[in-house]
Amino acid sequence: MEQIKKKKTTRRVAKKNISTSKELKILRNVIEIVNSDLDLNMLLHNIVSLMIEITKADSCFLYLKDPVLPQLVLMASAKPHPRMIKKIKLNMGEGITGWVAQNRQIVVIPQKAFEDNRFKTFNSLPEDKYECFVAVPIVSNKNDLVGVINLQHKNKKRYTKATVSMLSMIANLLSGAIKHARLYDAIQNKATHLETIFKITYLLITSKDLDDILHRIVEIVAQVIGSPICSIMLYNKNKGVLEIAATQSLSDQYKKKGAIKIGDGISGNALQEREVIVVADVTKEPAYQFREVAEKEGLKSMASIPMLLRDEPIGVINTYRSDVRDFTKDEISLLTVIASLASIAIDNARLATDAEKSRKEVETRKIVERAKGILMKENGFTEDQAYKWIHRKSMDSCRPMKEIAEAILLYYDINKRQG
Repeated sequence: MEQIKKKKTTRRVAKKNISTSKELKILRNVIEIVNSDLDLNMLLHNIVSLMIEITKADSCFLYLKDPVLPQLVLMASAKPHPRMIKKIKLNMGEGITGWVAQNRQIVVIPQKAFEDNRFKTFNSLPEDKYECFVAVPIVSNKNDLVGVINLQHKNKKRYTKATVSMLSMIANLLSGAIKHARLYDAIQNKATHLETIFKITYLLITSKDLDDILHRIVEIVAQVIGSPICSIMLYNKNKGVLEIAATQSLSDQYKKKGAIKIGDGISGNALQEREVIVVADVTKEPAYQFREVAEKEGLKSMASIPMLLRDEPIGVINTYRSDVRDFTKDEISLLTVIASLASIAIDNARLATDAEKSRKEVETRKIVERAKGILMKENGFTEDQAYKWIHRKSMDSCRPMKEIAEAILLYYDINKRQG
């Protein structure tokens, strides 16, 4: 009898040792994740992988709370769902996930989770038909909601209290790492945006070629935003239309897009209303005038930013994404600043052009006046006759009046020296 008791005690000790060893391994993995790279996407991927390893779940979704709106945004999943990441959003209280976020309570449904009255279905996700559903809130030490982790099993599965407690503890331990990674991500984005503004400002100071400035701007914007196509359209006041002035796109079809009237299409409305317009999918937007081009080039989301100077229309900056994805507030803010800088550059270039044109006109008038004086003196022309003579020669030879006047001055200067 004593031997049987000893064997049972030995098995319990061994089982406890295995359990302790497993817990220590999980704890080490958690510590590694907490101390890992601050890259947010990599961190979320590691968390999802850890949860799958611990629970042997068939799927795992990780939602983070929107920093501004009372929403949860899908940020990572164990199975690739590239079209769903950052697209699926839940309000607080919506679905089981929203309920967990709102109440800060873990939910475990061993079977037929889809029959729960809180369950929300996404037709695009096959996991909606899985049996077991577990939702774990990610909460900071100050009870601030960071996000929610969902675990799903194809077949029914019961979770022990110990496992549920461990999942909750792990989620809370990881909350700090997620908050730090998000902060780091935000700081990195701001640094990138400031660097972009510096580049464009430096470009405006050092370059006097407007075409070069505009083409460099669209290249920089496309790189920072990750846009397959970015373009600047300038307002032609005489025609009342927007015309493409610069794009980094190599597509001839895009470059040959027609002009857009003010008030027409996305760009025309953005300039007329003097506000940023964002379109989720231009291929499904009735107001977008070039859907065939968009479909061929694989363009989806679009942001059109008006360029204004002293409330006068200058043009628009259009930037696209190749997937249906929101432009962040920071991105819109950056694009708005760039639009303002570009407006100043365009206005300065136009002023410089006008000044150069005026200078040349004054110079031309001076030369023509001198040539008129010679014709009046040498040929007895009246002032009107001298002017008409120069003008007629200009028309007949298809040369500017300045060149005709310079030729007269040169001819009489040579004759004067020879005489």
